[in-house]
Amino acid sequence: MSTGPAGHVARSTDRSTIRPYSETADVTRGGKPLRTFLRTADGVAIDSVYEPGTASSGDLVFVVAHGFTGDADRPHVRRAARAFARYGGVVTFSFRGHGASGGRSTVGDREVLDLAAAVGWARELGYARVATVGFSMGGSVVLRHAAVGRDTRVDAVVSVSAPARWFYRGTAPMRRLHWLVTRPSGRLVGRYGLRTRIHHRQWDPVPLSPVEAVPRIAPTPLLIVHGDQDGYFPLDHPRMLAAAAGEHGELWVEAGMGHAENAAPQELLGRIGDWVVGRAG
Repeated sequence: MSTGPAGHVARSTDRSTIRPYSETADVTRGGKPLRTFLRTADGVAIDSVYEPGTASSGDLVFVVAHGFTGDADRPHVRRAARAFARYGGVVTFSFRGHGASGGRSTVGDREVLDLAAAVGWARELGYARVATVGFSMGGSVVLRHAAVGRDTRVDAVVSVSAPARWFYRGTAPMRRLHWLVTRPSGRLVGRYGLRTRIHHRQWDPVPLSPVEAVPRIAPTPLLIVHGDQDGYFPLDHPRMLAAAAGEHGELWVEAGMGHAENAAPQELLGRIGDWVVGRAG
C-alpha cells in the first residue's frame, strides 16, 4: 500500500477478485496499465483502472465518469475508454456503491470526491493535461467538480446527458429512478438487481445544482452534449446548462441519440476526443 502526494491511497488488486464483468483489459501493476483502489477524502475505496492509450499526445489523459448503475467494467464504459485511448491516456473508475468500489451511492453528491481522487491519480501518473468526461450522473459530477474542485484542477470538461436541476420527475424513467433511490424496496432492487448500493439518507445539505455550477467553471473549456431522443432529460436541461455557461461553453444536440454512454455512438466519442485535444490547454 502506498500513499501518493495528493493523499490518495492506491493498493494494487488481484483482478479476479474485483471483476464482475469480463470486458476490462488485463491490467496489472507489473506493466504500464494499472488497476488500483484509490482512497477518497472521506475514506471510501474507489476501484480505478488506468490505460496508457495509443495516442502520441502523451501529456493528455481522459478521466471518464459513468452514469448511475454503471461501473468501470460495463461494456459501454469500456467502449468509451477504447475510443478515448486513441487521443490520450484513460482513467476509468466505479463510483462509490457501484461495482467493486466501497461505500454507498449518494446519486451525485459525494461522488465529487470519487472523481477528485481519480483526477488526482491521473496527475500523479504524470499527465500535464486532464479532461473529465461524464455521462448522466457522471455528467453532473464533472460539472460540480470543475466548479468547486480547484485543488484538483482540470483542463477541459465534457458533460453528456446531464440534468440541469435536481429532483426532476418529468419523465417516466426519472420517476422510476426516484422510486429506486427513495424507497427501501427500490434500494433493494438497486442492490440485488442493478448491483448498486444506494445510501438511505437524503441530501443534507442539497448540493450545488449543475446549472448553478456551470458559471463557476469558466475559463475551463466546457462541452455539453445531449441527445434529442433522451428519455430521461428533455432538451430544456442542456439548453439551461448552455445558457448558464455563456460564451465559455459549447452545446452539441445529437440527432437520434438517447441517454448517456449506452447511447453514445462511436462517431460522437471520436468527435469528443477531437474536441478535447483541441481545447485542453
